[in-house]
Amino acid sequence: MRSQQKTKNMASQHAALDVENPTMMKVLAQTIKTGIIKSNLITMIAGLMLAMYTYHVNPFDEKLAILLAIAGTAAVIGGAGAFNNWYDRDIDAKMRRTQKRPTVTGEVSPVMTLVISFTLLLAGLGMLYIASPMAALLGFLGWFFYVVPYTMWTKRHTVYNTEVGSLSGAMPPLIGWGVVSNDIFHPAIISLFIIELIWQMPHFYAIAIRKMEDYRAASVPMLPVAKGMKRTYVTTNVYLVILILCCIPLGSLSTGLMLVAIILSAVWLVLNIYGYHKKDPKKWANLLFVYSLLHMVILFSTVILYALIGLYLDFN
Repeated sequence: MRSQQKTKNMASQHAALDVENPTMMKVLAQTIKTGIIKSNLITMIAGLMLAMYTYHVNPFDEKLAILLAIAGTAAVIGGAGAFNNWYDRDIDAKMRRTQKRPTVTGEVSPVMTLVISFTLLLAGLGMLYIASPMAALLGFLGWFFYVVPYTMWTKRHTVYNTEVGSLSGAMPPLIGWGVVSNDIFHPAIISLFIIELIWQMPHFYAIAIRKMEDYRAASVPMLPVAKGMKRTYVTTNVYLVILILCCIPLGSLSTGLMLVAIILSAVWLVLNIYGYHKKDPKKWANLLFVYSLLHMVILFSTVILYALIGLYLDFN
């Protein structure tokens, strides 16, 4: 009987572990914001591949550097995301979309969140440094901009929090480029950096409109909350015009890439004007949000494909 009971207890323990493991993985994913990691890796890889094409570097000769750059960038971004969750747990508790984050529910303790954050930061910077000291420097700057000027200062105090936060969001293409070259002022990568910088304002304004009540409840001064819809519409138009102009330097590398970027951005501007005059803020915001994701994925995937085709032709 005791043997049977012991067997049952062991079986139940194994069953509990089988159930808990996926749960813990989900908790960790929410803590480090894996969705943000995935989207930023697309832009980092675009910068990396573009640099390899520009400087005629064979990717097969740099397999270790590529793997370290991907893993290191993911770790640094994850560390920044965990820190943001730790610092913002008070306002996250007031917003419906963030109330179930592990740092709010207590599934991850504040101390453990900080341990995860700084462990990922140090591991990520170490991997990036092995790939390239320039990449490590740029990775640290991206982390710093997100954690200090954005999370700890402007997010709660000014409508320009999006502009400040966009600095960190625009670093991944530079990190990728920095793995290959220290010349981060090449027109092609500067154009990608600025495109990613400006892209974030219309994207996050759309999120702010969709989640306006959440931000209002938490007293986060996002532009639509603090200044209203008309100001947001006008500001979005201004940034989209700037975005179109910022696509022009891509012509120094490829006329085709430049045209793709310009067309994608011009369509975004037209959709913004069309959506706003429909007089339904949520539908307008949903349209902008979905298109912003398509814009980013299509543009940076095109850059990656262009670079890969160029590399193939160079080395075959």
